[in-house]
Amino acid sequence: ELVRILHDERGLPFDEAVEITRGCVNYTNHTLLPEALESWGEGLFGDLLPRHLQIIDRIDEADARAHPDRRNTARGEGKVKMGELSFIMSHRVNGVSALHTGLMKTTVFADQHRIWPDKIVNETNGVTPRRWLHSCNPRLSRLITDSIGDGWIGDLEQLSQLEPMIEDAAWLDRFAGVKADNKADLCDWVAREHGLMLNPDALFDVQIKRIHEYKRQHLNILEAIALWQEMRENPSSDWTPRVKIFGGKAAPGYFFAKDIIRLINDVAKVVNADPVTNARLQVVYLPNYNVTLAERLIPAADLSEQISTAGKEASGTGNMKFALNGAVTIGTLDGANVEIRDLVGARDFFLFGLTAEEAEARRTVPDHAAKAVAGDPRLGRAIEAIRAGTFSPDEPERYAGIVQNLTQADYFLVASDFADYWRAQREVDFAYADKTGWARMAARNVARSGWFSSDRTIRGYMQDIWNAKSLLDQ
Repeated sequence: ELVRILHDERGLPFDEAVEITRGCVNYTNHTLLPEALESWGEGLFGDLLPRHLQIIDRIDEADARAHPDRRNTARGEGKVKMGELSFIMSHRVNGVSALHTGLMKTTVFADQHRIWPDKIVNETNGVTPRRWLHSCNPRLSRLITDSIGDGWIGDLEQLSQLEPMIEDAAWLDRFAGVKADNKADLCDWVAREHGLMLNPDALFDVQIKRIHEYKRQHLNILEAIALWQEMRENPSSDWTPRVKIFGGKAAPGYFFAKDIIRLINDVAKVVNADPVTNARLQVVYLPNYNVTLAERLIPAADLSEQISTAGKEASGTGNMKFALNGAVTIGTLDGANVEIRDLVGARDFFLFGLTAEEAEARRTVPDHAAKAVAGDPRLGRAIEAIRAGTFSPDEPERYAGIVQNLTQADYFLVASDFADYWRAQREVDFAYADKTGWARMAARNVARSGWFSSDRTIRGYMQDIWNAKSLLDQ
């Protein structure tokens, strides 16, 4: 449209209109998923925007002349490919975490990166500390301000000044008290709004995000099923009490995601009604997930579930919000998890799972899912419970699609990562039993999360992409 205005309405030569537009426009890529790099059929596009289609054809033809060895095109196969067009017509293209930006260069935009090796830059996402700590967690905000002053609100990296206080027993008691009070508030709200009594002394294990196969809520609920089965078999063991909390919405037509939601709720009905285990394991799916609910959950969380298949999450910002509010992460080396682990330290991050490179290699192994299931009795027994209708006795075949996916294609490698996820979760149990040690881990997550401020991200965009100066510096 900008090219059309400059060329058709303002009379600039076409090539000049293209160059001016390219100088004005930048492209932030937020996902590597093919379905999100949308394309439009040329019939529909041409009917609705015939002049724009002519302009796009001229842009693509000029790009072909300039780069005759290119392999990816903005037009082809009867489609207008918006990701490719955006790349061609942008001055800078950025990813939103170091891993994501690297994968852009080697996967979806490898051909373009070969042609324009300096065009792709990284700007790791951030979150605003005003909403995601100062406003949503006033108890922690007051403790931080009492400890280091209020300058952190506008300069989040000042949180590093908390580091020396973490070894002070009295300060750490205050920090642990903040988390306990936030958990008590959440328990009161859940009881009042949903009629469920949660154990405030349990580990609050939270996964809140859009429901999607690559985010692997089904890996989380499989582990919950396996844990429930183990607890039933060994009721006298010293299990760490745990409340598994889920929240999120699915796209309207995404039936597999909706099945995951239903499975979580069906498992919750069985597990929460089991007198043998329900004092030590509860499963909760909170409806109508939104920002307001996130502002309740994040300050109360002990464990942050960031368990996407490596190579599929561009960045994530929930992972940053949890760490900033004193939750410890269990996660894969995916998206900004990589940078969180680098900054908070490996000992304060529960790592599991295949790397992005290993995930790609695993997909090439014939029957990788069936082999993983056969090699892990816990996983096999959990899947069998789903298949047999343990959680859907009125409709035993309800989750046949999930069972088939997990044991056959399993593109997102739930079965392959299950054993290592189970191992990491048992490390979580052991660590949480040491209340003082856990509080130190959580506090170090807060003190070392200052880099994940959106203020830092915006400064990066200003410097690397917009070539703009802040009015605050003038």
